[in-house]
Amino acid sequence: MCGIVGGIAERNVAPILLEGLRRLEYRGYDSSGMALLDSEAELRRVRSLGKIKQLEQKIDVLAQPFAGQLGIAHTRWATHGIPAEHNAHPHICNHRVAVVHNGIIENYQSLKTRQIEQGYRFTSETDTEVVAHAIYHYLAGGELSASPDNSDSQSDSSIQASKGLFQAVIRAVADFEGAYALGVVTTDDPDTLVAARKGSPLVIGIGIGEHFIASDVSALLPVTQNFIFLEDGDVAQLTRDSVKIFSTVAGEWVDRPVKQSSLNITAVELGEHRHYMHKEIFEQPQAVIDTLEGRITQEQVLVSSFGHQAEAVFAQIERLHIIACGTSYHAGMVAKYWAEDIIRMPCQVEVASEFRYRHPVIENNTLFVTISQSGETADTLAALLQIKALRQQQSVEITATAEPEQFNSNDEYGWHMTDSHQAQLSHVPTLTICNVAESSLTREADMVFLTHAGPEIGVASTKAFTTQLVALALLLTSIGKVKNTLPHAREKLITSGLQKLPNLIQQALMHEQEIIDIAETFADKQHALFLGRGTMYPIAMEGALKLKEISYIHAEAYPAGELKHGPLALIDENMPVIAIAPLDDLLEKLKSNLQEVKARGGQMIVFEDERSDISSDSGFKVVKATTNVGRITAPITYNILLQLLSYHVALIKGTDVDQPRNLAKSVTVE
Repeated sequence: MCGIVGGIAERNVAPILLEGLRRLEYRGYDSSGMALLDSEAELRRVRSLGKIKQLEQKIDVLAQPFAGQLGIAHTRWATHGIPAEHNAHPHICNHRVAVVHNGIIENYQSLKTRQIEQGYRFTSETDTEVVAHAIYHYLAGGELSASPDNSDSQSDSSIQASKGLFQAVIRAVADFEGAYALGVVTTDDPDTLVAARKGSPLVIGIGIGEHFIASDVSALLPVTQNFIFLEDGDVAQLTRDSVKIFSTVAGEWVDRPVKQSSLNITAVELGEHRHYMHKEIFEQPQAVIDTLEGRITQEQVLVSSFGHQAEAVFAQIERLHIIACGTSYHAGMVAKYWAEDIIRMPCQVEVASEFRYRHPVIENNTLFVTISQSGETADTLAALLQIKALRQQQSVEITATAEPEQFNSNDEYGWHMTDSHQAQLSHVPTLTICNVAESSLTREADMVFLTHAGPEIGVASTKAFTTQLVALALLLTSIGKVKNTLPHAREKLITSGLQKLPNLIQQALMHEQEIIDIAETFADKQHALFLGRGTMYPIAMEGALKLKEISYIHAEAYPAGELKHGPLALIDENMPVIAIAPLDDLLEKLKSNLQEVKARGGQMIVFEDERSDISSDSGFKVVKATTNVGRITAPITYNILLQLLSYHVALIKGTDVDQPRNLAKSVTVE
C-alpha cells in the first residue's frame, strides 16, 4: 500500500527521497510528505495532499532550502483518517521524533486512550501518531515530560535523558499489535536512522558511506543495487558507515545477507509508452518467454522447476487448494477448470480474505497454493501462516464449537481447536507462485515458483496475471506427469502450445487499432456486462475487474448460461455486453445466449475465433482472434484483448490509468 523511503548520507538526501517517492507512486497513495534533519539538527517537515509533484512544488517555494543528510519520506494510502494534509506522514512528536509507517496498528485506540491520559495531544486521525508518541516516551527514558505535546509550537527538554533511539524503538514496537514498517529519526541522534518491520515489507539499500530504507527495491535503484531484506521482528540501526539488525523474535543481533538486485533503472521507466499499463501489456510476450525459460525442454515440463522436492510432493497430493486475491484469484479460477479437466484433480479456489475468517476443513495430501504478484498481500500471507500453524500442531480440529463472535480473541487465526476430533495434517505442502523473489510469501512457503514478469508498476495487473497462468499451466502439467494422469502426448501438446504463446500474444496485440475503435462505444457508458463460458468465465471476470479498476465503469461478469437467471433484466440499448467466443464445445450455446441479448437491444461486442462465425451477424461488433489457440493458450490470448479494451476505454474516460483512485498496487493491510 503506502510507500516508505529514507536515508542517511554525506550528501543531501532530499532529492533521493523525492525520486524514491516517485518510484513508489505505483503502490497507490493520496498524500505524501518528507521530514529532514537540517544542518542545525532540527526537524523540518513538508506534507501535501495529492501527487508527488505537489509536494515538490511546496518544497520549491520554501524560503529556506529544504536539505539534510538524514531524512524520511512517505506516500500515504488512507486507512485511519481521511486523505488530508494533517493525516499525511511523517508524524512528529515534540519537534524531536519523526515517524513514517506502513501497516495498521490494531490496538492504536487503547494506546491512544492511554497516551491522552498521559497528556499527549493528537493532531490527526491516524493510527500512526501513537507510534510517534510511544517512541518519544521511551526515548525520554519512559518518564513523562511536564507537557508532552506534539504540536509544532512546543518542545521538551526532558528528552535529553534519552537512552537512544534504537532502544526506544525496540521498546515501543513491543506495545504494538498489527502490522508495521517504520522509519524513525530524532534530533537527539542526528547520525542514526532506525527501521523496523513486522508484516509490511521493508528493505535496506547498501551504499558507500550511506544507507537507505524503502518499501521495495525500485525506490532505491538510482543509488544502489545491493539490498538487505528485513524479516518480521527485525529492528535495524543505520548510520552512514554501518547497519546493525536486532531480531526481537530471536532476542539477539542477527546478520541478514546482502543481495544484489537484478533490476535496473530502465526496467521501471516508461520508455516510448504513455502509461506503465500500456508498456506492461506489450511486455507480455517477453515475460512469457522469461517465465518458461529453463522450465520446458524438448516439449517436456521440468518438474524440478518447482523445487528439488517437487516430484515427491506431487506424487502424494490428491487435491489442490488455491488461495489468492483480486486478479490472482481469477488466475486460480482458470486453473480450477484446467485441473479438473486436464489432470482430473479436485481443485478448490478461495478468496484469501474469506478463507482466513472461515473455519475450513483442511484435508491431508492437499497442495496449498498461494498466488500473489508482490508476495506481500496481507490476506494471502495470513492464510499461508494459518496453514503452517495448523501443520506444526500436527493434531488439530478445525470446527466451530461456538458462534464466531464468541471465539477467543487471543486465538491469532480465529480458528477454535479442540481435542474431540483430530485430523493428522502430516502432508499439506505449500507452494507460492510469486513475482518477487525476496517477498514474505516466498520466505514462508515450502516451495516457490517465481514468475519472471519483471517489475509491474501499473496498479491494474497485466503481465503478472499472464505469467501466473503460465505458472499454473506448468504446475498442473507437472502434477499430471508425476501422477501419470497426463499422457505424454497431451504433455507435448501443452508445452508446445506454451512455447507458441509469445507469438499468439503478439498477434493479439496487433488488434489494438480495432479495439481503439470499439472503445469509443464506452464514451458515455456507466455500466457493462462481460460474458464467458468455461475457462472464459474467469477471463470475463478479469476483464470486468480491469474495466472497473481504471475506467470507473461499473462492470460485472457472468457465465453466459446465467443470463436468464437475473442479468438479462439489465439489458437495454445503453448496456454494452462483451462476450468471449472461442471455438470450443460451448460455442453454440454461447451463440444462443448472445441472441437473447441482441433481441433485447443490447450492444454486443464479441471477441471470437476466426472460425466461430459470429461475425456474420450484422448486429455485433467483432474482433477476430487467432485460430491457433488451445485449451491452455486460449484464456491467455483472449485476456490480452480485454486488457487493451480496458486501457483504451480508460483513455477515453480521462482517468488515471496507472494510479486509479482509491486503489493500491500491493494490499499489505487488511
